[in-house]
Amino acid sequence: MTALTLLLLVGAYLLGSLSSAVLVCRAFGLPDPRRHGSNNPGATNVFRLGGRLPAVLVLICDILKGTIPVWGSYFLGIEPLFLGLIAVAACLGHIFPLFFGFRGGKAVATAFGAMLPIGLSLAGLLISCWIVVVFVSGYSSLAAIIAVGFAPLFTFWIKPAYTLPVAMLSVLIIARHRANIVRLWRGEEGRIWDKGRTNE
Repeated sequence: MTALTLLLLVGAYLLGSLSSAVLVCRAFGLPDPRRHGSNNPGATNVFRLGGRLPAVLVLICDILKGTIPVWGSYFLGIEPLFLGLIAVAACLGHIFPLFFGFRGGKAVATAFGAMLPIGLSLAGLLISCWIVVVFVSGYSSLAAIIAVGFAPLFTFWIKPAYTLPVAMLSVLIIARHRANIVRLWRGEEGRIWDKGRTNE
């Protein structure tokens, strides 16, 4: 591992550590998403707490936290395996943010952003998969789990060289949703439009 790669890994983690949900909620005078709603600092919880505009801002910022370090590293000639590690570092920053007491979110949007440089075709497949599952089931968490679960297969079809890096992200995101998986199995998970439910 070169010094440049190590620097990019650290930079990705630090960028990921900027909690978009907390910052946007502060700007809009909303409750701290780590202590209200589902206690998850992500776009879905911010939507429940403050509506569409704050949630969209959080979603965009969280996506960029994954896209910027991976895309930048790609143009610097970093190999696919290390691009995957950089993507994981950005997601770990989101999950365990240095600047916000290591209390972060699920990193779904950040992982999606990290996959964007692979191509718009992959992005389209992931978004379509997420929308279909949400439309059929109403569960945001289930949609995220299924979408990232299919991500390595989609990547193998589109750009096989990046299958392993994407698989690394998929494992991380699915592991982060272990509590959701248990609640889904028990029928206790809240649907995306259920403002009275706090599961996410």
